[in-house]
Amino acid sequence: MKKKLVIGNIENCDLPDLGIFNLQARVDTGAKTSSLHVDNLTRYQQSGKPWVKFDIHPNIHNVDEVVKCASPLQDVRRIKSSNGATEERYIIQTTFKLGKESWPIEISLTNRADMSYLMLFGREGMSNKVLIDPSATFLLTNPD
Repeated sequence: MKKKLVIGNIENCDLPDLGIFNLQARVDTGAKTSSLHVDNLTRYQQSGKPWVKFDIHPNIHNVDEVVKCASPLQDVRRIKSSNGATEERYIIQTTFKLGKESWPIEISLTNRADMSYLMLFGREGMSNKVLIDPSATFLLTNPD
């Protein structure tokens, strides 16, 4: 068995394909799909294929910082949120980097404005790559 990463309940991650770095993610084994808070989400066609573009404010202490992102649209799914409401969400696939390791994950794009963290790292994204110490935070990454 390949050695798994031991992570805390909050870690900093990178989404390098999207130009997003040092983003705090809440680790949530109760969530099947990872999710990301985005603004100005728009679907469009590029070379005959569906794409989405969106903005993210990765620094919660500086809302003037905006990263404009675009990605091929992987899927559209109905997802139940933590409050029990079901919504249709756009799903993208992108590279997820945690510590020195990286792998592709699917992320649903949604409005998480009322949540404490911009990203939720769910079970499917964890795959068979991590073990979680729920009593710890930032085991692989620096919180600053």
